[in-house]
Amino acid sequence: MQITAQDILVVIDVQNDFCPGGALAVADGDAVIDPIHRIAARFEHIVLTQDWHPAGHSSFASSYVGRQPFEQIDLSYGAQTLWPDHCIQGSKGAEFHPALGLPQAELILRKGFRREIDSYSAFFENDRQTPTGLAGSLRERSLSRVFLAGLAYDFCVGWSALDARRLGLQAVVLRDACRAIDLDGAVAKIETEFSQAGVMLIESATLFG
Repeated sequence: MQITAQDILVVIDVQNDFCPGGALAVADGDAVIDPIHRIAARFEHIVLTQDWHPAGHSSFASSYVGRQPFEQIDLSYGAQTLWPDHCIQGSKGAEFHPALGLPQAELILRKGFRREIDSYSAFFENDRQTPTGLAGSLRERSLSRVFLAGLAYDFCVGWSALDARRLGLQAVVLRDACRAIDLDGAVAKIETEFSQAGVMLIESATLFG
């Protein structure tokens, strides 16, 4: 697959709290780093996203009496999974994994910083309406195809890919450069949605063929 100047690599949430030993660790989460580094060399444009929650965020189970992580509740914008406290602004857990070395990234997009709403996608918060500003940035720079890697495949990566398609962008998920939580069959669900939305799912070796 040929990478062009209209392509961008979006690296999702490769942060300490999502890697082994973190507050919301994804199994083998740090295993995405090596393939991301290999892929990154192919791209002229790279963006990093960073989960960036205030303490007491509405997606934290600890914000509700008697609630446990991974339960679901209804908030004003719909169903919300409750998570352990993670990626709190300024904390070690919110920092990028120390092995991630992408100094050439042009933008670090922080998301989930509004206390009352979660933000999985790099493009919209979880009400699916409030924009993060990434779409406008890509549009102004004539970037039309988004390649996605990082954590977690079935949540923040997946929602970002689906929103890219909803915005009329081409979306390509690099499967071996992602790891999943797979909470309650989330991988099968997101892959069905990928198929319906026209998200392309490839291995990173395809970029070197």
